[in-house]
Amino acid sequence: MPNADTALRELSETSEERVHPIETFVQPPLEDEKESDAPAAKRRFSVSESVVSGMLRLVDALAIAAAGLVAYHFLIGWGSTSLQVYLNVIAVSIVLTVSFFHYAGLYDFNTLVAWPTRMRQMVLLSALVVFVLAVVLKISNQYRSAWFLATFVGSTVLIFGFRGLARLYIGRLARTGTMVRNIAIVGASGQAKHLVERLRREHAPWKRIIGIFDDRRTRITDEIDGFPVLGNLDDLVTYVRQGRIQDVVITLPWSADGRLIDIISKLRALPVHIYLGSDLIGYHFQQHREQQLAGMSVLEIASAPLTGWNGIVKQVEDRIISTIALLMLSPLMLLITIAIRIDSPGPVLFRQKRYGFNNEVIVVYKFRSMYHNRPPEADVPQATRDDPRVTRVGRILRRTSLDELPQLFNVIRGEMSLIGPRPHAVEHNKKYAVLIGDYHWRHKVKPGITGWAQVSGFRGETDTLDKMRLRFEHDVYYIENWSLWFDFKILVMTAFIGWTSKNAY
Repeated sequence: MPNADTALRELSETSEERVHPIETFVQPPLEDEKESDAPAAKRRFSVSESVVSGMLRLVDALAIAAAGLVAYHFLIGWGSTSLQVYLNVIAVSIVLTVSFFHYAGLYDFNTLVAWPTRMRQMVLLSALVVFVLAVVLKISNQYRSAWFLATFVGSTVLIFGFRGLARLYIGRLARTGTMVRNIAIVGASGQAKHLVERLRREHAPWKRIIGIFDDRRTRITDEIDGFPVLGNLDDLVTYVRQGRIQDVVITLPWSADGRLIDIISKLRALPVHIYLGSDLIGYHFQQHREQQLAGMSVLEIASAPLTGWNGIVKQVEDRIISTIALLMLSPLMLLITIAIRIDSPGPVLFRQKRYGFNNEVIVVYKFRSMYHNRPPEADVPQATRDDPRVTRVGRILRRTSLDELPQLFNVIRGEMSLIGPRPHAVEHNKKYAVLIGDYHWRHKVKPGITGWAQVSGFRGETDTLDKMRLRFEHDVYYIENWSLWFDFKILVMTAFIGWTSKNAY
């Protein structure tokens, strides 16, 4: 949409007069972030490990296909009538090879960057695939056996070579900052020093220690093994909110279980991976899995949702569907614009600052449904039944949720998602963050125009704490159980039941 921002500004005119200030985190930028005032989370494009692993599967499949077709060309020739048979063999070979490699862990990121280790296992598995196919297909002629051998040798060389090139390319991406995971260490302990030493010995540019954080700031030195002690736990939260840290490793003594639980409880609401260098305290939490970090056994206590391929799929889904919806609904949006202009004076759009992903400030667009230039309000009270602030057209818009349609622009701009937790007013956010534990979990993903809570009956006024708690629980359930099918289910439910609600005033 080439002039979308200009059009939105013109339609909203002075509608920001009711925008309330919002708290932001202020922290001096890192050296590589001083050239821009934009949030680090938006500026740095990062390639995740899962995306690299997925691309590697595709490369292996292409290598097998290329080797098989080249061997067919030289050994059999395109004039043969058996092309379809060999294509079927190539397809089966791809499925078996990729499956064997997957279950052997050959697509793990740590295996890729450790190239050429485990290449012997790769060759043996490729040979096993050839053997299985040879037995099943009962090779009986000279050309077919030669083709199998040529395909095996060719694909093995290509896979081996491509992985070496991938290893070099990953190193290059890491040095330019495109593919790097910033690590923060919590706890200035001996275990922290051990982790630092292990990472240094690895020479892994895709893992970068930002610094060390400890609540006992006044009782420790300014640096540990050359890395600065940047502050306490609140400072760590600031760094994560600014998008500077992707992994947090807690390296505290195993006996400090109470302190560990407090730290983890505070960090779990952040969109960051949390690892615990302990094999005992992690089992206080239901979701955990064993991982390796620089050769050290750690437990993954929490992870950032919708990363890697899931994040890419979600973005593609948002951009495609929102663009189509905007084109299809533009006549309706034009009629709503005219109706608002006729019904009452004031701007067509209402703009309000709310918390988005990772507590970042976003401006949410809505069709104006209340009278303009109302007397100042000390708070932002939710709309109630027969609310005198709501216009005649506004009652229809709010009842049918048509006032939310301009948020399609927010989705296209990457600030919101079609589906996710609904963004609340700043005052409501601050209020319920105190009353509901882990309330900020809602900000681990982008807010949505609609969501699981809304189609489950928790839309509109939340006049009791229990109603907001139920909405929060549905939001958390969506975050922890996201799938493309789940999104489509919510979209369909929104189309049939999401536009009306007895609680929407």
